[in-house]
Amino acid sequence: MATIGVNVSEECRKSFMEMKWKRVHRFVVYKIDERSRAVTVDKVGAPGAGYEDLAASLPDDDCRYAVYDFDFVTVDNCPRSKIFFITWAPSASRIRAKMLYATLKEGLRRVLEGVHYDMQATDPTEMGIDVIRSRAR
Repeated sequence: MATIGVNVSEECRKSFMEMKWKRVHRFVVYKIDERSRAVTVDKVGAPGAGYEDLAASLPDDDCRYAVYDFDFVTVDNCPRSKIFFITWAPSASRIRAKMLYATLKEGLRRVLEGVHYDMQATDPTEMGIDVIRSRAR
């Protein structure tokens, strides 16, 4: 599936839809192949995986995209689920990688229909579980 300037593999859309509708993944991490400019699935988290597993799957020195299915209970005691799209660009990553991920982000976002919140993070504190909890209301 090609969108403007980026080739998003069918596996990307499929894994997102499996997470969203079938709930067979807790999160999906995507990476870009710099030569082909193709977005592919890097890792998936099992349904029982937690936020810590997502954070641990992101490299310290390279960029990634991730979607995370966050379950919570509202003040009215209603169970809810919100999907977060995270652009991970740590300080230690190369400038070229940061630019590429920033440029191709919208192409992937168009394919992933149903994301509730969009976040950018350069270190783990910017995407901590407390930050996610505060946004999911």
